Amino acid sequence: MSTLDRLWAGWRSAYVGEAAAAGGEVGEASCVFCAILSSGLPDEETHVLWRDPRGRVVVLLNAFPYTSGHFMAMPTRHVAELEDLAGAESAALWEAVSLGVRALKAAYDPDGVNLGANLGRAAGAGVPGHFHLHVLPRWVGDTNFMTTLADARVLPEALSDSASKLRAAWPNVYPRRLT
Repeated sequence: MSTLDRLWAGWRSAYVGEAAAAGGEVGEASCVFCAILSSGLPDEETHVLWRDPRGRVVVLLNAFPYTSGHFMAMPTRHVAELEDLAGAESAALWEAVSLGVRALKAAYDPDGVNLGANLGRAAGAGVPGHFHLHVLPRWVGDTNFMTTLADARVLPEALSDSASKLRAAWPNVYPRRLT
């Protein structure tokens, strides 16, 4: 019989406590993603990497990344639940993720890629009112315990450098016609 090793992440208790105190869902008026998309600022300033030509989906760099190259794909419409996406919206979202993974692989040459969605505050969603998918590169042997031990992340490049790399690697052709 083996023993179970435990890693304590005490920094999570503050997040969980704040999330519980915040209670309700985030509305469109207070949504950080909606604010970015409606700001009128250039994409370079807001770290928007790509916009779907039909206006259904946008891809932007995570301002609080787990690792360099970490981005999020999301519908432009403020919608909280995966199951509430319209068919064409869902197809456009997965197309953006596919294009983004191709760009991520070309720009960073990772050993793997993580895709993830946190559905609801209890699942860890920092912005539970606006559905989004996380996409980030991973490397074999990259086990950085700085977050757990020192409440800090180590990122080897600036967000603007990550955005430049991903934009340069982004496929130029929208591969298929979505209705």
